[in-house]
Amino acid sequence: MTRPSNRTESTPSANTPPGSEVIFLGTGTSVGVPSLGCECAVCTSDDPRNNRTRCAIVVRLPEGNLLVDTPPDLRTQLLREKIPLVHAVLFTHEHVDHLYGLDDLRLFPFRLGHAVPLYCEHHVEARIRMVYDYAFSDRVPTHPGSAPQLSFEQITHDSFEVLGVEVTPIPMQHGPHFNVLGFRIGGFAYCTDTNHIPADSIERLRGVDTLVIDALRFKSHPTHFNVEEALEVINEVQPRAAYLTHICHDLDHGIVEPQLPDNVYLAYDGLRLPLPQ
Repeated sequence: MTRPSNRTESTPSANTPPGSEVIFLGTGTSVGVPSLGCECAVCTSDDPRNNRTRCAIVVRLPEGNLLVDTPPDLRTQLLREKIPLVHAVLFTHEHVDHLYGLDDLRLFPFRLGHAVPLYCEHHVEARIRMVYDYAFSDRVPTHPGSAPQLSFEQITHDSFEVLGVEVTPIPMQHGPHFNVLGFRIGGFAYCTDTNHIPADSIERLRGVDTLVIDALRFKSHPTHFNVEEALEVINEVQPRAAYLTHICHDLDHGIVEPQLPDNVYLAYDGLRLPLPQ
């Protein structure tokens, strides 16, 4: 069944704290869209929804802004969405397109009054300490802000609390070599960069209102869901609404979205959704 792509977003429920929302900073694949040197119809499109920076979201909560991943486009994304401060960061995994904007956090400790807390698994912490070794040096800094001030909160597959909300990790696989995390906050779940969600993790998604899920393209891929596979997961979980993310230039927003089931949409940079309970 198809439906028109223009629609009205759902409104927050009565028990959603005012201002609680999810902001899509980026919805594109690792090279972004447009991709360098490509002159396809999507890369040259004048539809702003086809302009996709690397994947990240911000969850705006009463106690602060919770960032999920630090892509290379982070500074541009935060300026575009007028987000002046990040209070904490969750990491799904350690790949370049989800990590290499971390240095853009340097200004935030001046306003926070403390290091930026990073919530991640042990292997992600190890990668951050290696790539950003200058942030953890014993050398006396030449001046404040010369390196990002970071603190680690190691997470496992158990639920934890950050900025006043409970976060439930969703263990997933990202191809044959990488274990990654999705996250659930209340009735919202974010599951990017995966091509397999184990049965136990599917159970953690039961009852979710809004599901965001990886759907790279129509063709199969060794480390990402394609559209058909993402729709299979959506059909199993049965959320009220689902949004496809980590999209490459194979998917033209205006053409593909009307072909999707009535409750499934293509996410786009700058999309804002109320945080469901």
